[in-house]
Amino acid sequence: MDSTTQAFLAALLGAVVAGAAVLAWAMSERSRRRIPEVEAPKVPSEVAAVLSVLRSSAVVVDEHDTVLKASAPAYALGLVRGTSLVSPELSELVHGVRRDGQIRETELVISRANGASRHVTARVAPLGTRLALALVEDRTRERRVEAVRRDFVANVSHELKTPVGAIRVLADAVTEASDDPEAVRRFSHRMITESERLTELVQQIIELSRLQGDEPLEAPIAVDVDKVIAAAVDASTVDADAKGINVVSAGTAGLHVFGNDEQVSTAVTNLVSNAVAYSDPGSTVTVSTRATDGSVEISVVDQGIGIPSTEIDRIFERFYRVDPARHRSTGGTGLGLSIVKHVAATHGGEVKVWSQEGQGSTFTLTLPQHLPTAGQSGTSKEERP
Repeated sequence: MDSTTQAFLAALLGAVVAGAAVLAWAMSERSRRRIPEVEAPKVPSEVAAVLSVLRSSAVVVDEHDTVLKASAPAYALGLVRGTSLVSPELSELVHGVRRDGQIRETELVISRANGASRHVTARVAPLGTRLALALVEDRTRERRVEAVRRDFVANVSHELKTPVGAIRVLADAVTEASDDPEAVRRFSHRMITESERLTELVQQIIELSRLQGDEPLEAPIAVDVDKVIAAAVDASTVDADAKGINVVSAGTAGLHVFGNDEQVSTAVTNLVSNAVAYSDPGSTVTVSTRATDGSVEISVVDQGIGIPSTEIDRIFERFYRVDPARHRSTGGTGLGLSIVKHVAATHGGEVKVWSQEGQGSTFTLTLPQHLPTAGQSGTSKEERP
């Protein structure tokens, strides 16, 4: 290789080395001047695992209020939409925790576009230096139960005042009329009537208190529907005879339902008594039964005054009276239909009503059927000897 070629190769090699050095220096300078990227906060794996099994609503947000992780109940409750908190009140609570790092707890009302507002308890705590954790418990049902209990106590107090006050007034009247035997007998008879009304009211309050939880039955048994209806008809005989009302039973005999004998008897007796109380003298009350789709329907049909269409949705409320004056004359407590509703609920059944003013009403109690053993079946009551 001659000297000229060697000089050329040496110059080319020097240029490559110099270029590589310049390039390395430029890349080093650029890397030095580049602003380091801030790593996005991540939810610790332990926290994410806990959130996945929580029954309560839980949400983890970063310093920009972006939702990084949320439990399924949080979405169901409507707390989160996409990656944002829906509730302004909850967002404000998170901001307060982020400012001072102090745990905060409060009660909120969460408005939902596709449903009723929910009463919740929210607790927000810092999670590290950049994250916040919000735990939200739905207290709507507890609030509703508390409201029902308050109304129940208020209504009970009001209802008890009437017979107790009447007995007190009658007792004073008896004392003042002690020298008039006829007046004493008249006032004493009224005292007996009021005391019986008070006894019935207390008994129904106790019964309703046992049923209002709508909890499933612990030890259901086969309940003979024929015996239940016979007892209900017998219990209303005195009142029915006094008004000339004929109470008859029809439908399919030999049916059994799965439940509590005492509760089913109470429900049917209340329906029959209610029908007799609101039927016109000389009319007929019919109690019929039939089996359908694994259930037994017990229908009580009367020819009474009927129920206005505007009142039907409220007749199963405790102490609700369509006609308070009529209830006073019949001695009604306003609890009978509410008890029927709760008995149906505890048995996994339902109660329905059809009514037309001036034509009467039909109450149908549907309960789960207890199927007979092989070789047994129900027969029509009209066909029985």
